Order: sequence, then structure tokens, then C-alpha cells
Amino acid sequence: MGNSFNKPPPPVVLVPPLFDFPPLAARTRMLESSYDLLFGKLALKCLFEDYYEEAKNFRTRIMLKSLDDPTVDMVATVSGPLDKAEGVVGNALFRWQGDIDDPHTFVDLFVSNSEPVLRTRLCAFYPTYGFGSFVILPLLSKRRRALEDLFVMGLRHSSENLSVGSTFNPFSTIDKLPANAWLVSKIGRLTVGVQYEPQCETKDYTRFKNLRNWSCAIGYGVGSGSPLSPSFTFGLELAKSSQFIASFYQHVVVQRQVPINTDGVKNPLEENEVVGITNYIDFGFELQSRVEDAETSNSIPDSTFQVAASWQANKNFLLKGKAGPLSSSIVLAFKSWWKPSFTFCVSATRDRTVGKTSLGFGLHVENIREASYQRADPNFVMLTPSKEHLAEGIQWKSGKRPMLQSDINSENFGSLPRELRPYGNIL
Repeated sequence: MGNSFNKPPPPVVLVPPLFDFPPLAARTRMLESSYDLLFGKLALKCLFEDYYEEAKNFRTRIMLKSLDDPTVDMVATVSGPLDKAEGVVGNALFRWQGDIDDPHTFVDLFVSNSEPVLRTRLCAFYPTYGFGSFVILPLLSKRRRALEDLFVMGLRHSSENLSVGSTFNPFSTIDKLPANAWLVSKIGRLTVGVQYEPQCETKDYTRFKNLRNWSCAIGYGVGSGSPLSPSFTFGLELAKSSQFIASFYQHVVVQRQVPINTDGVKNPLEENEVVGITNYIDFGFELQSRVEDAETSNSIPDSTFQVAASWQANKNFLLKGKAGPLSSSIVLAFKSWWKPSFTFCVSATRDRTVGKTSLGFGLHVENIREASYQRADPNFVMLTPSKEHLAEGIQWKSGKRPMLQSDINSENFGSLPRELRPYGNIL
């Protein structure tokens, strides 16, 4: 029996957390039209925008939650140009949610030195019935409009297969008609939706007959929504009857073998039992093309596209890049998983219209989203199918059951940390 204590630990594969999962936009998705978030739009937005700081600008974001009450948090942002003091924008968002595991019922207060100056939002969603409501109320504004005209109220019904809702202003003295309405349905892997969003200036019911106020989309998606599972989404959209948009997004999970040099020595940064590290690779593409004559839609370019990719090599380093017809950018981000965590990123943007390259910088401090992997904790280790017979040895050694690849493939996410589970199945 004494020899069993001298046996080397079984080989394992490390599973680092994603840099930003779940995305912050998922915390306020009940305030948004489901049409604007589905069809891969939220994932593409994160891929095309996160950590790409504006050229010759900086941004600092601090996201902290209360140590005594984790349902209360604060997000503060300061951004502006690097070469002058003018144009610096600062804002802060204070948020309370009733349940730490339910981000869909909350109250927040937003203050800023830009527009709006002071705003509050209230949102309530009842998953048992699938009904929700929200209110967006600006308290101070620089606009020369009555505050009651800026008031927004919304009602929605959302389930795993259907989302329908509308936003309107019941106190407006200018417009009594809905400001937005949507209907999205999911059948298997297929998602279809339509959205009404008025663009014309008419104030009567004839705006419902104007095709420029309507958009429709269809999408095909595969994947569970967990960052540990590969996913693929393809979408087609006719926006405002004047622009055709085709896009796709793919998330790939691969296991990179820990390198061994010619002398048989492994990477000194990893323990001896570590044989691989899980990597996350994302790829996205979006093509926009005008389908109307140039004379009737001068504000829309004939066609444009953008393509982007990202690679998270481990828990500390993220590399991203994107390119379009006028510019291209690359980002390198480093994250230290302290409490709070610190992320520093630098982005380089090449503007081909002027032939210049500019840099942007960002610093993020956060303890809202906890790390789902720690080097010394075997609970955040995934065993491949060929090694799952070693799970009992790891559990005996650590007292915790490791993650198994078969659980991921069968979408059994109950044993996973909260930050590695799908962030929502409702539309």
C-alpha cells in the first residue's frame, strides 16, 4: 500500500478560463431585442470589438463587486485621446441584482460627463412564466427635450424557442407608436426572426407599411453555448430592406500538447503531470452589401466586409486580429488572474487610406467574473476520453471529481464552474 503513495499523478489537461465569459453584454440582454443578439451577432460583436482600442486613445475600465454583498457591483470607465486632455469621457455604472445566478432581474444607476448625465434602469424577468418587463428612465440630460420623451418601457416573453417583445414610450408627447418590436423563433438548429424599427419620420400607422422599417434574418447554429464546446453559427439578414448581411462565427476548442525539448524536459511553467493545455480559437466573417440603388440609399456603402480571428493560448495571453477594406488591426492582451484580475492590452491599427499605423492602449481591472481555473485545483482539469479511467485516482487524491470530456460532449454541465456553463438558453 505504501507504493501507491509513490505513484506519479495521472496525466491531465489544463482548462483555462476565457478572458471574458460570459460577456458583459449578457448581463443586460433582457433590455435588448433578441433579434439584435441572436444569429451570432453577440459573439461577432465581441470578436470584432473587444480589446480593439481606438487609435491614439486609451481606455481604463474597473469592474468591482462588493466583498460583503456579491449582488452589488460597479463598473467605471475612463477613455480619451493620448495626446490631449480634451475629449476624456468618464462614466460609472452601479448595479444591484437580486440573485447572483440570475442576471436578468436588476436595477442599475448610470452617471457620466457625457450623454446621458444620469440614468436608471429597472428590469424584472420571471423564468417560470417567461415574462419580463423593463424601464429605462433618464433623470438628467443635456438634450433640449422633455425627460418624459426619453422614457422607454419594454415588455417581452422569452423561452427556449420563442422571443417576442416591444419597446415604447407611454408618456411621450411626440410619438405614441412602438419604438421597436421583434419576433424570434427557434426550431431545432434553425432560428428565424423579424424586427420592426422605424426609421422614417411619419408619426402615423403608415410607417408599418414602409419596408425600410422592417428587417428579417435566418440563422443556423450548432453548439451548446459553453466555451468548452465547439460552436458554429451562420446567418443571413435583410436589414431595413436595403442591406444584405451574411455572417458566420466559429468557436473551436483544441488541446495543445505541452512541449518537451530535446533533453526530455517539459515546460518548466507546468507541473509534470500536465500533458496539454486547452486553447480557444474563434473565427468570424461578415459581408454587407447594398441591395438598393445608390440614389435611394447614399448613406449605405455598396459593399464592405470584415474578417477576424482570435487565439487564447492559455489563461494569460490572447492574440486577436481583424481586417477590412480600409484598415486592419491586431491586439495582444495579457491577463493576470489575481483578485482582482488585471488585463493590459495594446492594439495596432493600420489605416490604409493614409498609410499610417497607430496604437491604442487599454487597462481592465475586474473581480465581477471569477476565474474558473486555478493551477493547483484538479477540479478545473479535463480528462480526454482515453484518460477518463484515471478520474478515480484524481478524485481519491484531491477529493474532487475532475471534468470529463464525455460530460462536455453530452452537455452535462452541472459539475462545471458557473463561468464555464452556457450563460442562457432563453432567447
